[in-house]
Amino acid sequence: MTSMEKFKQTDWYQPLLAELGSDYFEQLEAFLDEVYDTGQVFPAKQNVFRAFELTSLAQTRVVILGQDPYHGEGQADGLSFSVPDGVAPPPSLRNIFKELETDLGVRERTDLSDWAQSGVLLLNSVLTVSAGQANSHQGRIWETLTDAVISLVGRRTELTVFILWGKFAQKKKALIGPGHEILESVHPSPLSAYRGFFGSRPFSKANTFLENPIDWLGGKA
Repeated sequence: MTSMEKFKQTDWYQPLLAELGSDYFEQLEAFLDEVYDTGQVFPAKQNVFRAFELTSLAQTRVVILGQDPYHGEGQADGLSFSVPDGVAPPPSLRNIFKELETDLGVRERTDLSDWAQSGVLLLNSVLTVSAGQANSHQGRIWETLTDAVISLVGRRTELTVFILWGKFAQKKKALIGPGHEILESVHPSPLSAYRGFFGSRPFSKANTFLENPIDWLGGKA
């Protein structure tokens, strides 16, 4: 089964299809075939839509928005900020877990799939990247989809917490409808984390707003 076929089986597809139309998804499928056939692209093609496969629309209670996948070998796993078990955590992920430990006392790890399965949509604005070339697929096709995803979640009546780290993520605020909680800080990158990310306590704050809190400790802490 192709990555697009798996995506079409999720509960995200039909409402996005109604909004974006079949032509868009045909263009997206052609884009995926082109970039994966002509160069090294991350994440692995079968993991491009993994965030939607692990976190259904119905289940989504928190959205953590990243920019684009890690562009190093073996890092990107289809979830924003996450890397597979056994891969050294990149600096931003290390800082996320420093803040999580301060906030809730959770030890560092790398694979965030347990968060995804608990209702945290780990969404990058751009879902693919060429090896070694950060932001190389920005502005090509993905933002149409991921902006529609943010808007779709932001129109629901169910309270959702949007965690927006850094100026790039915060530009998406206009897509989020009223009634949701938006938690903002600087990005967890080492370049900015000490200017307000550390001490922002987004994890406990998110749970304060949610009727059904997220298990940030998960099974892998």
